[in-house]
Amino acid sequence: MDIPIQETTRLILRALKLEDFEVYARMRADPEVVRYISAPLSREDAWLKFLCGAGHWHVTGCGFWAVEEKASGGYIGEAGYILRRREPADPLAGAPEMGWVLAASAWGKGYASEAVRAAMKWGRVHFGPVRAICVVSPGNQASIRVAEKCGFKEILRDGEGDEARVVFDRVL
Repeated sequence: MDIPIQETTRLILRALKLEDFEVYARMRADPEVVRYISAPLSREDAWLKFLCGAGHWHVTGCGFWAVEEKASGGYIGEAGYILRRREPADPLAGAPEMGWVLAASAWGKGYASEAVRAAMKWGRVHFGPVRAICVVSPGNQASIRVAEKCGFKEILRDGEGDEARVVFDRVL
């Protein structure tokens, strides 16, 4: 499958390349970067996650793009969609879930919002005008701001401790 390329003023959203792995592995091992999404990953676990991300496109027709900064040509993170297989009774079942993660060096520049908007534009064409969600840790104020800037509205807060989450949705 050819993974579509999305461009913004400052970014290119494209397929992962093998050359992205070193930055990806460092990003996924950085406790500050993954603080709200997972434990830091070993190089081996990062490799498996990297491969899963690339494979998601081929199985589902959507996935996460590598986010490349145009000015430097460097990989700075990822953004896109995941199709989770939630239980049918789950109120979030069937909704494409948006997500994003950027290397700490790319924080505070508006890149996450720019990448999410580009992904949403593609999603409107690919999925149609469907409900999309994003799930954020309640402590992750930066990602909550990204969701809100991109038009997502909070619909649910639940869970405790590591299981706490804030769920947002919007129609693409």
